[in-house]
Amino acid sequence: MFKDNLLKGKTIIVTGGGTGLGKSMSERFSELGANVVITSRKLEILEKTAEEISAKTGNPVLALQTDVRKPFENEKVIETAIEKFGKIDILLNNAAGNFISPTERLSYKAFDVIVDIVLKGTYNFTLAMGKYWIENKIPGTVLNIVTTYASTGTGYVVPSAISKAGVLNLTRSLAAEWGKYGIRLNAIAPGPFPTEGAWQRLFPDKSLEKTLINKIPLKRYGEHIELANLATYLVSDFSGYVTGDVVTIDGGEWLAGAGQFNWLDSVKSGDWDSIEKKVRGK
Repeated sequence: MFKDNLLKGKTIIVTGGGTGLGKSMSERFSELGANVVITSRKLEILEKTAEEISAKTGNPVLALQTDVRKPFENEKVIETAIEKFGKIDILLNNAAGNFISPTERLSYKAFDVIVDIVLKGTYNFTLAMGKYWIENKIPGTVLNIVTTYASTGTGYVVPSAISKAGVLNLTRSLAAEWGKYGIRLNAIAPGPFPTEGAWQRLFPDKSLEKTLINKIPLKRYGEHIELANLATYLVSDFSGYVTGDVVTIDGGEWLAGAGQFNWLDSVKSGDWDSIEKKVRGK
């Protein structure tokens, strides 16, 4: 549905771009001509992904290690990307972390780990990019990956829920404030899109998946290309008049019952010990 070279000349930073949905979106951007910069904490995985994508698309993919929780590391990524490609046009905040647990079982540290990656990591990188764009009069674009429960809330993934809610509010607030600089911010709220890492932490017991898929009106999970195509539209110039919005792509799940993980009430108390061991093992 997209023209060849739709994103040619654009440089896109994708946090959490080495695996999962970040990798799928990065590959799609590269297919359409973008210069892609992928980041995460695991350089070996990043470099392997960069080589793989570049070999498929013929376009450069730069792998740069960073911990989004550390502002100075993010600033170094921006500096290196500018040295390589001349400027940066788009930031995709995709880095995240999540796992299921009754909230009362969480330690303070477990709570902080998710909030620091999802919320602090997003505003750290967004602030750094915003300063760069405003100073250099570049009309940048930010796309944030949130969730359907960023709006509704949900039990059993409360650190993620409050963090994603903050990211959604950041999206809307800065869209209003930074519009005068030509900077757009939007968000995507995906439903279930299977990825190896997240699925092992969210569904360590395979019997839990059947309950989830029965809640989805379309009775299937999302395919990565469906999310990647939506992301492509929202970072492209074709969506130039769209800002401060969140687009849901979940097969109708949230309409059928708000709170993506509230169904975990059905898990018996004694079963949580077994589930927690499986989550920690991943």
